[in-house]
Amino acid sequence: MKVDVLLGLQWGDEGKGKVVDVLTPKYDAVARFQGGPNAGHTLEFGGERYILRSIPSGIFQGGKTNIIGNGVVIDPLLFKEEAEALANHGHNLKQQLMISKKAHLIMPTHRILDLANEAAKGSGKIGTTGKGIGPTYTDKISRNGLRVGDLLENFDEKYSAAKRRHENMLRAMNFEYNLIDLERPWLEALDYLKGFRLVDSEHEVNAMLREGRSVLAEGAQGTMLDIDFGSYPFVTSSNTICAGCCTGLGVSPRNIGEVYGIFKAYCTRVGSGPFPTELHDETGEAMCERGHEFGSVTGRRRRCGWIDLVALRYAVMIDGVTQLIMMKSDVLDTFNVIRACVAYRVDGVETDRFPFDLSKAEPIYAELPGWRTDMSRMKSEDEFPEEFNAYLTFLEDELGVPIKIVSVGPDREQTIIRYNE
Repeated sequence: MKVDVLLGLQWGDEGKGKVVDVLTPKYDAVARFQGGPNAGHTLEFGGERYILRSIPSGIFQGGKTNIIGNGVVIDPLLFKEEAEALANHGHNLKQQLMISKKAHLIMPTHRILDLANEAAKGSGKIGTTGKGIGPTYTDKISRNGLRVGDLLENFDEKYSAAKRRHENMLRAMNFEYNLIDLERPWLEALDYLKGFRLVDSEHEVNAMLREGRSVLAEGAQGTMLDIDFGSYPFVTSSNTICAGCCTGLGVSPRNIGEVYGIFKAYCTRVGSGPFPTELHDETGEAMCERGHEFGSVTGRRRRCGWIDLVALRYAVMIDGVTQLIMMKSDVLDTFNVIRACVAYRVDGVETDRFPFDLSKAEPIYAELPGWRTDMSRMKSEDEFPEEFNAYLTFLEDELGVPIKIVSVGPDREQTIIRYNE
């Protein structure tokens, strides 16, 4: 067996949680391989709405194994809040969830450092969520991190040393803070975290593959936020691309199977950073309102714009996407004209390549007729209006990959599978 990978192809918020929930019945296990609680995956079904920040989105399908891999960073307090909320709704995570001993812990001082670093940037702020993600990954790379497995031996000593180091850094930055209020509940949450199955997840995943069990790897954020290939420096601190699955779960590249790439029928972005197709007009406002474009974790309003096919082609190439999944098609139901960025103009020269400096890119658009039809109640592609089918064909021709799934609403039932065998 091979690991299938599900990724966001834009700047995150593409709707990965819903798709994982829809696809999970095909798999024996779902594993998160990077990111932390700054990424919220929203799922809606049975009249309920759930937001997952650290826990894999396959948790709602009974009997499936869920894994938090070594590439993830975990805040024990936020994890406890999330897990207890799910338990109150009848989802017993301790039977389903494994956590890698090699996953790094987000400390209270990481959150303070995050705020201090952002404040020091002044007008050059990245737009961090302040969850401590960046400083945690920084400690990991500099070999100063604290891992889940450290909870099992000499933890107090290791934690004290890491905290002292952070406090020295904060003093050097002259940043005022109150650690006591953050630290007490965080320390209490550690005992809760230790109640789960702490494992060497790379062995667990590869054993599943040898036994013929199927695994779906769930990415967080999106390709355009990748630390190496995204719109640097306005990116996250981990590898959000398909290769991140190999390092974040301990999977060989030869054991990667299908790569599902998720994108919205338009584009959104949260926080700072270049966004060539961003709209500052009534159309952008309508996308935001119709798409309910507010962060599931932060509540921040998302910037909205037309679909960017230059960036999408780049993501498809980097990730090796084999199947595409288009989300929020229904949000464009009311527009007379649909625009799509097919190339950039950079320093006066037209290009179809994603540039080193995205801030210099000016979009060049193609226009297609809108479908002006409510798609939210449709159950099969036979009901798609002619104009929408034309949009799908246009996108497939531009991207070179079939669009296998189309979402027409937030509920798991509002999902249409195309190219049925």
